Order: sequence, then structure tokens, then C-alpha cells
Amino acid sequence: MMGGGYGTVYLVGAGPGDPGLITVRGRDLLERADAVVYDYLANDALLAYAPRAEHIFAGKRPGGHLLPQEEINRILVACARRLSCVVRLKGGDPFVFGRGGEEALALADQGIPFEIVPGVTAGVGAPAYAGIPLTHRRITQSVTFVTGHCGAGQDEGPELSRLAEEGTLVVYMGVKRLAHVVARLIAIGRSPATPAAIVEWGTYPRQRTLVATLATLEEESRRAVIDPPAILIIGEVVALREQLHWFERRWAGREEYPA
Repeated sequence: MMGGGYGTVYLVGAGPGDPGLITVRGRDLLERADAVVYDYLANDALLAYAPRAEHIFAGKRPGGHLLPQEEINRILVACARRLSCVVRLKGGDPFVFGRGGEEALALADQGIPFEIVPGVTAGVGAPAYAGIPLTHRRITQSVTFVTGHCGAGQDEGPELSRLAEEGTLVVYMGVKRLAHVVARLIAIGRSPATPAAIVEWGTYPRQRTLVATLATLEEESRRAVIDPPAILIIGEVVALREQLHWFERRWAGREEYPA
């Protein structure tokens, strides 16, 4: 980069999988990017918008992290020191369980300009593509988002006892701790008969949705061999999927996303 200054790093939400869910701002930045540092959950198809950019994979696969977060931060800083426009392409939304806050702080500490470009978070996109509205005025008026995975040094699992016992609950990264999540919710008073669902690879062509009750969800998940990435939805709104599962109905037998 000319002039000895820093370029700008754009933390761009790639959405949950369907490349059509990228924002116009995100697409425009990809088209003029000098480098794209992208995640495992950012759809590779989006890289076609950045044909002249360097493509740097910095993803983290479940159970086998390719790069520690500190190294990703160093890559972003190094790119900004030599390039004008650096896109950090992150699955979902950068600031919703995406560690975007950590990356933004690392850039701020180095005096590097940055911008946050929100994206469709998986906790909204996956239920929508599964036909599960997170709120409905006759069923529930509240929704809570929580992670089923905590960072190093923190207590295992979400502190579910602090959550509201009513409304819709959306759990990110909860498949590996599903038995714990279910047990805690029942212990704080959620009915075992509460409708529940898991959406695996939400908004991707391979999307699968498992519907059960809170009491049977863990057993049904093991039987179906549900693996990450997956979103867990608990609440009465799950029952609406029977009428509203539009994406999987339209997708059957197709080789491309429905237009």
C-alpha cells in the first residue's frame, strides 16, 4: 500500500450459507477487496465476487482449529499494513457469536481503521429457512439467543438458569452439549413436551431439520446423526414448521438454490 498508512479492514457478515443473503454493502466490498480473509462457514461461492483479491483461509472447523484467534488477528493487521481494502468475511454476523468483537478490538489496539458490515446471523436465517418464525404475536413475543459453547476459562455451557423460562430460545453451537442444555432447561421448568428443532447446515442445499420435543430431542439427534454447524430452537413456534417449511419443500430434487 502506498503512502505508509494503514488500509481499512471490513468485518463483513457473509450470512448463514445461502450466498444470496450477503448484503449489498458486503458484496460491493468484496468486489473491490485486495484481500479476503474468510471463515469455514462463509460460503466459498462468495469469493467469486473478489476475483482479483488474495484469498486467505482462516477458518475454524469443529474439533480441529486451523488457526488460533490470535494468529487470525495478526493476519488482519499484517494485511492492513500493506493493502488498502481488506475484507474479513465471517459466517453469519460478525458481532453475534462470531468473535468479531475480538477482531475489532485487536485492530483498534493497532490503530487500524475498520468497519463492521452486519450480516444475517444463523440464529435468524436457519430458522427462517426451516419455516420456524422466532416470534408470533399469538404464541410468543420474546426470543433469547445463547451460545452452547464457552471460551477457555469459563464455566462449561450456557448459564441457562438465568434465561427466561418462556419465549423462544435459540442456541448456537449447542449440538455437542445437547444433553446438558436439555437437562438444564427441564430443571428450570421448561415442559419436556415443548416443541424443539435442530437445523443442520441452515440455508445450505444440504439443510436438514429435525423436529422433536425437548424431552426427546437429544435421542432423536443421536439417531439422525446431527452434526455441527447446527442451530437449536426451543419453543411453541417450532410447531408452525409443519405449515411453513418452504425451503426444503422447494429444494427437493434441485441442484441450485431456489430462485
